[in-house]
Amino acid sequence: MNSTIEKFGYPQTLVHEFENWLVLLRPAQVTLGSLVLAAKSEATAFGEIPPEHFTGLAQAIAAIEAGLAAFTGFERINYLMLMMVDPHVHFHVIPRYSGQREWHGHQFPDAGWPGVPDLKATVQLNGEQIQNLTIEIETYF
Repeated sequence: MNSTIEKFGYPQTLVHEFENWLVLLRPAQVTLGSLVLAAKSEATAFGEIPPEHFTGLAQAIAAIEAGLAAFTGFERINYLMLMMVDPHVHFHVIPRYSGQREWHGHQFPDAGWPGVPDLKATVQLNGEQIQNLTIEIETYF
């Protein structure tokens, strides 16, 4: 696996694996259910990923949207391909909602709603909470 995938906690944060894509829990939760969709590739530009990755991308997105809709009841969903710090092809998947969501006593506001998500306003979870949230979201895939 590439270094970007490892930085986001793989394999502990693995929610679901597709042939060419991994869905990982984003350890710093911008909103409840924030994920990372990472290409299983060494590519550092979107145009460099192999053609078969694009077919698999549709399957991954459909699964993410169905799973997160059931888990969070999001109102919108954002896919951010930033790749400024972590160079390999990946998207930050941010479910968006007005107000906040609650999970096991933790409040998850959407600090940027209705504008751009505030990537600095995150809920920090400890290792056990990350593991539990990963397992719970995985059941929606």
